[in-house]
Amino acid sequence: MTTTLATAPRTGETTAETARHRTPVLDVVIPVYNEENDLEPSVRRVHTHLAGAFPYPFRITIADNASVDATPVIAARLAGRIPGVRHVRLEQKGRGRALHTVWSTSDAPILAYLDVDLSTDLAGLLPLVAPLISGHSDVAIGSRLARGARVVRGPKREFISRCYNLILRLGLRVRFSDAQCGFKAIRKDVATALLPMVEDTGWFFDTELLVLAERAGLRIHEVPVDWVDDPDSRVDIVATARADLRGIARMWRAFADDRLPLDALRRRYGRTA
Repeated sequence: MTTTLATAPRTGETTAETARHRTPVLDVVIPVYNEENDLEPSVRRVHTHLAGAFPYPFRITIADNASVDATPVIAARLAGRIPGVRHVRLEQKGRGRALHTVWSTSDAPILAYLDVDLSTDLAGLLPLVAPLISGHSDVAIGSRLARGARVVRGPKREFISRCYNLILRLGLRVRFSDAQCGFKAIRKDVATALLPMVEDTGWFFDTELLVLAERAGLRIHEVPVDWVDDPDSRVDIVATARADLRGIARMWRAFADDRLPLDALRRRYGRTA
């Protein structure tokens, strides 16, 4: 299935101007929770990059997960001042919940998300979404473990990341290399088919979506990325690891019981497992 694209900007019209007035080809979601310090510089940086490097209309959606600091005020101000930026407020926490909500209602044919710390080099964004725009691939992920990636992070986080992906390969027999890099994209029609089957509302959301996509035979495109660890990251590694292990066990049981309608997806997209 090939994605239908909007036309490129008209002569004399900037990409930023088209972002305000036309249906976007790409909707980039930035999930945030209490990010009053990083939100504005990050959104402005993403907008500047897309306006200069992305040849189609785009939108940036700030998905606020029940922040209790100045994040919603800043998000609303940015949405009012910058073309192509909007703000969605959720009253419950959870990155997966934010992505599920925004992706389910977006009118863009290509959906993506970035972590607000922008640890991943934005130069990888166009290579990430290009195979989805062309219709060659169904899902695209940035990978810190693929050949050609350049990563700067501490040995503890490196060890945990590699162990987690090893557990996925052994426990769920996945073939993609990096489940948790905050740099992913998906076609809207594929998201519409997969999201009703994704149960997790937190950090395991990414992994669950990818495992389902792979089991359905969908094409997952991997982009090696340049990635620098954020030393101020607030992710609770231990709690996240426990939740991830519970998610893996839940999916293993679901596959063992054959509870998921993946055969219908394979037939719909003409894929094999």
